[in-house]
Amino acid sequence: MTPFKNASRNARNRTRSTAAAGSGLGETIRTVVYALLIAVVVRTVAFEPFNIPSGSMIPTLQVGDYLFVSKPSYGFSKFSLPFSPNLFSGRILYSAPHRGDVAVFRYTRDTSIDYIKRIVGLPGDHVQVRDGLLYLNGTQVPRSDDGDYVAIDEHRSELQGRLFTETLPGSGGHKDVIHKILRLTDEGMQNNTPDYVVPAGYFFAMGDNRDDSADSRFMDDLGYIPIENLVGKAELIFFSYDARHPVWQFWQWPAEIRWNRLLSWVR
Repeated sequence: MTPFKNASRNARNRTRSTAAAGSGLGETIRTVVYALLIAVVVRTVAFEPFNIPSGSMIPTLQVGDYLFVSKPSYGFSKFSLPFSPNLFSGRILYSAPHRGDVAVFRYTRDTSIDYIKRIVGLPGDHVQVRDGLLYLNGTQVPRSDDGDYVAIDEHRSELQGRLFTETLPGSGGHKDVIHKILRLTDEGMQNNTPDYVVPAGYFFAMGDNRDDSADSRFMDDLGYIPIENLVGKAELIFFSYDARHPVWQFWQWPAEIRWNRLLSWVR
């Protein structure tokens, strides 16, 4: 009888092991599902990470910056949701953007594409560039010359220009916004524009790299941006990487991290 008892005991042990393994697998799957749900909720209602692929916001944002964008800053639209389902129009819990904000929004010609620019004009504002100088509501925006500046764009091309400190007038009771801009030339349509009047429900955005930015100055491209297209306000650079070397050269990775830009606020 002893062999039969051992066989029965071994069968029970195998059953328990199989049940424990099944329970462990189910717990792992539940943990992964919960983690994914939490990540989706956080990205939808709190903060979403974005990376900077182009040089249109140099010097404020460099190619290879990774930043967190605050989703609640302007409330929520359909573009706050994954895949932008057409569940509602307008914005929920809307809070107006401020002049000088660096904002992520959906491109007007293709709302599947994210853009990032600085908000320069709000509804009712007059925006014009004359001889390379920015005018808001008929008044020249103050700026000071900070000297020569060399930048590298997304094509690894060198941009040689002048760095300026610009002071945009505050809006909605907020103080003035002091930030840097890059000027490459005094020529071109972007430096002598019509007097744009921002319509109700829209805003006017420009890149801080003023001569290498497809922005609201180009009405046949970006043009005025519907406030509904806002995704969020750029807040914090959490990582920055200068990809000068091929990715397989792993020994270069530490040197390519821009340590001085990590955990810096977007201004």
